[in-house]
Amino acid sequence: MEPAEQRYLVRQDKRSDDGKKPPVFAKVMRSKEGKFEGVSFIKNKEKATIMTIAQADEVIAWAATKKEKAAEYETRIICVGQ
Repeated sequence: MEPAEQRYLVRQDKRSDDGKKPPVFAKVMRSKEGKFEGVSFIKNKEKATIMTIAQADEVIAWAATKKEKAAEYETRIICVGQ
């Protein structure tokens, strides 16, 4: 079996008229057993969690349901090099 390709980040951009807000990136929180517990969004791209496409989909689904102001952000999956 091939190892899973972990090369994606989840990025959020604030929807605003002026467009001057910097993007934020997902930092995944997991339990000691590796179970997904949630996400925090941070400004530092280098400290963001690099993940598989399936994990990135899980992050987007979590953010859409758990973040109060999710409608104010455009959330998308990007490759690490972008």
